[in-house]
Parts: sequence; C-alpha cells; structure tokens
Amino acid sequence: MKFTYKRLFIISALLLSTIGIIFIYSAGTYWSSVHYEGQMPFYVKQLIYLILAIVVFTVVANMPIFTLEKTWITLYVFSLFLLVLVLIPGVGIVRNGSQSWIGIGPLTIQPAELVKITTLMYLSYMLSKVKNGERVIRLQHFIIIIIPCALIMLQPDFGSVFILVVSAFILLFIAKYPIKLYVGFIVLGIIGLVALIASAPYRLKRIEAFINPWEDPLGSGFQAVQSLLAIGPAGLLGHGFQESRQKFLYLPEPQNDFIFSIILEEIGFLGGCVVLALFALFIYSGCGLALQTTKSSDFYAISALVAMVGFQAALNIGVVIGLIPVTGVTLPFISYGGTSLLIIWFIVAIVVSFSNRTD
Repeated sequence: MKFTYKRLFIISALLLSTIGIIFIYSAGTYWSSVHYEGQMPFYVKQLIYLILAIVVFTVVANMPIFTLEKTWITLYVFSLFLLVLVLIPGVGIVRNGSQSWIGIGPLTIQPAELVKITTLMYLSYMLSKVKNGERVIRLQHFIIIIIPCALIMLQPDFGSVFILVVSAFILLFIAKYPIKLYVGFIVLGIIGLVALIASAPYRLKRIEAFINPWEDPLGSGFQAVQSLLAIGPAGLLGHGFQESRQKFLYLPEPQNDFIFSIILEEIGFLGGCVVLALFALFIYSGCGLALQTTKSSDFYAISALVAMVGFQAALNIGVVIGLIPVTGVTLPFISYGGTSLLIIWFIVAIVVSFSNRTD
C-alpha cells in the first residue's frame, strides 16, 4: 500500500508536468514568436527545467538530510537572507511592479517560493514538540510565519503571502490549535485585507474587476474577461488542441497564470476535469503518505506541503474561472516558469524523502 501511494504521487506529478509542457507549447508558441523572436521557445525551456527538476527530485528524495530539523532551520534562515537580498536595489529584479527575483547569470530565482517551503517545514518541527493533547498557543509559531510574510510584502507579492498564511493556518488546524482562535484570525485577516487595499489602490481595482470585469473590459477587467471568453464557448470538448483563439495576443502571456483558460478552451470541460482529477490524485496520495508516517513531524511536514500545493492549484483555477480576484498565482506543475517547476518538484522530493522513512 505504501508503494501504491508513493507511485500515485509521483505519477500524478509527472502527468501534470507533461500536460504543462504540451499546453505551454500550444499556448505560448505564438506569444514567444512575437515577443521573443529568435529566443528558445517556452516549451523547450520548460522541458529542460523538467529534466533538471527530475534530477533534483532523484537526488533530494534519496538524501536523509532533508528529513532533519537542523537542515530546515538552516534553510529557513538562508531563505530569509535571500528575501532581504532581493530587496536590495541592483540585486533584486523588478517584474510587473514587484521586486521578487534574483538574477544568477541567465537564471532567475524567486526566494518567496523557497521560503514558503522552509517556513512550513520549520513550523512542522516546532508543532511536533507540543505534547500530545496540549493546546497551547505559542508566540514563536506566529513569529516563524510573520517574519517571511513581512519581507515578502515589501516586494510586494500578496499572492505568495496569501498562500503561505493559509497553508500555515491549515497546518495549525491539523495540529489541533483551538478552533476559537480562527475567529480572531478571520477578524485580523479582514482588517489586514482592508489595510492592504488602502495602501495599494490597484488591489481595489482588482476586486472591482472581480465583481464586474465587464465594467472596464480593456483595463482592470481585461484578463478576467479574456479568460471567460476563452472558457465560455469551449463547451464539453473544446475547440481542439492548438485551436485556441485567445492565445493570439488576446490573453496576456497565456502560458503563465492563465494557462488553464487555454486548456479549457482547447480540450473543454471534460479535459479540464482530467486535470482536476490529477490534482485530486496528487492530494489524495499525498494525504495517504502523510497518514502512513510514524512521527508527528513527518505527518505535519507532508500534510503542510500537500495542502500548500492543493491550495495554490485551487487559487489559480478559481481566478481563471472567475471565482476569485486576480492574484498572479501560477498553476503548479503546469504554468510556465523554471523556478516554480524546480520548487514544486523539490516539494515532491521532500514528501517522498519523508515517506521513505516509513518503508
């Protein structure tokens, strides 16, 4: 049974990554030819990164060092250092109004992607030290979460903060934090959201565009409208592979955050359901691996990482189909991006590494 869960977990990750390359080829080829003429096509880059990601997976999954607490304390501190480094002018690279990347030669890394993992892992070990049945709210648990969130908001990158905070709260819930505490979280969350909107008017425009994207279809509601125009006429089976209309410079950078729109447009509702089923299989098998662990730290770590991937996928899909305001969050395994693909396979490797301890 253990082998079955692990096999399902890895196979679902491979299938999702393969779907990603196929639809990056379909969605991004025209955009690449227009805006990046003469450069390597997006799908070729993604294939190279997938090969590198599988190499990383193979190495990390078989290294017991990634199941040690001191490893994650060190990586947590290192990831915070990177978050500080990215804020330094001349070091951090600005894209779409956010200073979130560090350039290393031809490569770029996004420290926020790493810190989401290290924070959840460090928090998992801290929670595992709470005695069974003891329901104590500890300040250090929240300090571990608050420090990286504050640094990420300085970039700013609200999407990464939202994913980290929700994933951390799911972990606290799994660790049996008092339910009444979540009422306070909701109140603080609403206050924080209002403060964030007040500090950056563009966020209010995103919410207005979410409520009625047709009010400003060429401005703040442009992406939402173009996504709906891709999905609406597609029907059950879609227009056919490579037959998307919105990828021809209507939907901006269709190979990135809104790639699920292109998937639905080309292979329809049923094809989209296949992608959702693969994510469900990934989450199901990850939960199965978590339940088979013998240490509470392992259970918390696997649960937190699987929850984070599942929530990010749900968030992206919710944006694409118009259920959630635009957040700029990628679809795990599928959206174009070398850093995100390497990080997501790093997560898969960590989960497998922990599961290996129970084999």
